[in-house]
Amino acid sequence: MTRKVAAPQFGYLIGILALAVASASAQDAAVPEPDAYRTQDYRTATPATLKGARVITTGEAAAIWRDGGAVFIDVLPRAPRPTGLPPGTIWRDKPRLDIPGSVWLPDTGYGELARVTEDYFRKGLEHAAGGDRSKMLVFYCLRDCWMSWNAAKRALAMGYANVAWFPDGSDGWQEAGLPQAEAQPAEGRPDLNPATVGSPAPAQTGAAR
Repeated sequence: MTRKVAAPQFGYLIGILALAVASASAQDAAVPEPDAYRTQDYRTATPATLKGARVITTGEAAAIWRDGGAVFIDVLPRAPRPTGLPPGTIWRDKPRLDIPGSVWLPDTGYGELARVTEDYFRKGLEHAAGGDRSKMLVFYCLRDCWMSWNAAKRALAMGYANVAWFPDGSDGWQEAGLPQAEAQPAEGRPDLNPATVGSPAPAQTGAAR
């Protein structure tokens, strides 16, 4: 006599199998954490980890911001004024809305930095932290942006011990309805050209009028 599996039990087994397949697919899709800085394709999926740093959610970032004990470091690039514009052309930078109170160090999240850009980053962190290498620094850019990952990793290499990486960045912040403020780059930004920045990443553009 053939024994039949009851329908509810069969459905349960199918559900367990589907969950197992989904879990395996998610693991296969996970981005591994590299040993070195990312030097290309900056706007793509990022790892879930950064060795030596704390990875935080939007909710955690908001709580840290409200507490006021950390400095938020924005590293979104800003395009330089193009060369060769007609005389009299007015160049208007695209406004950057970021987390209020942030220090914006544009172009410092590339995988490779010219010396002047690295000095700008180093001095910017020293000023932001008040010379305290134990000060909590929260690095961000946009979602799926390796530049904040690179910058946080670079800060760790410079000896900062309390580094947090906020991978959802200003995208997650805005989606949560949290306050934003128009930002300006920190003082001392070098005169930008391809030799003083790194590989191009068209994340922030301006407009010529």
